[in-house]
Amino acid sequence: MESSFHPMNKHYILQLNPNASHDWDRCTLRDALTGGRPDLARLIAEAVGEQAGSYLVAVNIEVQVLQQAPVLQPERVTLDVPVVAPAPQLKELVA
Repeated sequence: MESSFHPMNKHYILQLNPNASHDWDRCTLRDALTGGRPDLARLIAEAVGEQAGSYLVAVNIEVQVLQQAPVLQPERVTLDVPVVAPAPQLKELVA
């Protein structure tokens, strides 16, 4: 069996949110163009030519941070709302 190397350059957006309400939202990986979650098994199948068989594969992942977006903190806004007297009932208007 011939050993071959198939480099793949893909770009993804990794979002880490330790305060997420669900476990699956704490660490997400999304395709930078489509926003979809990558199917790594399909990408590896493409790299080996998608021919039937079982393969022992080595997968090297090199991570390079290209840009980091700041974490946005929710801002609390205090509003001063005046107290308004309730509108008169229809019976009071007719009488």
